Amino acid sequence: MERESYYNGTEEWTDKAMALLRQLIALPSLSGEEGSTADLLEQFFRDQRIHVRRLKNNVIVRNKNFESCKPTILLNSHHDTVKPAQSWKTDPFQPVMKDGKLFGLGSNDAGASLVSLIMVFMAFHEMTNMPFNLILVASAEEEISGRNGIELVLKELPEIDFAIVGEPTGMKMAVAEKGLVVLDCLARGKAGHAARDEGENAIYKAVRDIEWFRIFRFERISENLGEVKMTVTAIQAGSQHNVVPDRCDFVVDVRTTDAYTNEEIVEIIRSNVHSSITPRSVRLQPSGLPENHILLKAAQLLEIETFGSRTLSDMALMPFPAVKIGPGDSARSHTADEFIETDEIRSGIKVYIKLIDRLMELKLLPDKTGSIKD
Repeated sequence: MERESYYNGTEEWTDKAMALLRQLIALPSLSGEEGSTADLLEQFFRDQRIHVRRLKNNVIVRNKNFESCKPTILLNSHHDTVKPAQSWKTDPFQPVMKDGKLFGLGSNDAGASLVSLIMVFMAFHEMTNMPFNLILVASAEEEISGRNGIELVLKELPEIDFAIVGEPTGMKMAVAEKGLVVLDCLARGKAGHAARDEGENAIYKAVRDIEWFRIFRFERISENLGEVKMTVTAIQAGSQHNVVPDRCDFVVDVRTTDAYTNEEIVEIIRSNVHSSITPRSVRLQPSGLPENHILLKAAQLLEIETFGSRTLSDMALMPFPAVKIGPGDSARSHTADEFIETDEIRSGIKVYIKLIDRLMELKLLPDKTGSIKD
């Protein structure tokens, strides 16, 4: 395939992307209930005569001339959505086009990224002599960080060198992303009568630890993500006014950075507080590209702005380098009357194509480090 063919086809790809996105919007696909959109995507690829694999509600395709000896790039975005907000003015599952904007649940997060990546994958699908392989995964359960989404798929894929994750970033490139640890904390005391000087008030013990969470600052600061952020978000204690409570439960939301692993963060917290600390999970790890990675070089050459992201995506479950980039605006995500502009999808496809093209020019080395030839 000549280079001009995948650049000149942008308008056709945009039309196809918009048509597919309308179909996706019309099918409810709440996290954990994405069967209908998975069916649609599976059939879409079959209609394009592209071999497709289905793993629960995840849809997987690879380039036609896949060679196991070459490095492999993962293209990923998700087709599940959150529940629609009650303040939608129209039916969130009815795609509506108005003034160049397509309204509908999941249009911005992350339908636009998904259909744009699909079109780009198709543009390169039959290319021969590519220096790397492409695998595209339309994943499920991203909005709930479920175990039957990208985490399940990665166990079945060949080794991935790095990933391009589609999320609404205005086609800026998130080269780092904060992770998440939710802590269930328990301060224990001793019950007693509130009228007498007896018992050990668990609330007072919890308050001391809560104050520590408020004022503590971790020593290492991430260049791209800044400081680790800890926020106490819930507290529960006591049964009645005249009983000194013997336990106080509280919850802490910890947004971690690539300056620490989640496990390191938990151990530092445990060494500083008296309450018992139980992380719900440490699997949503922070991420950051290695210095001088080929994706950073490509972004620099294409003048793509880079940043560190505070919001989670499937990057958190990827044990290899990844970036997050896609059409749309993160501020629209999970809001009523969510929309995407046709021009944003057109631009997104162009930038994705340029990014893949530039990665081919840079000649990625098959050494699993993201390094490039001089």
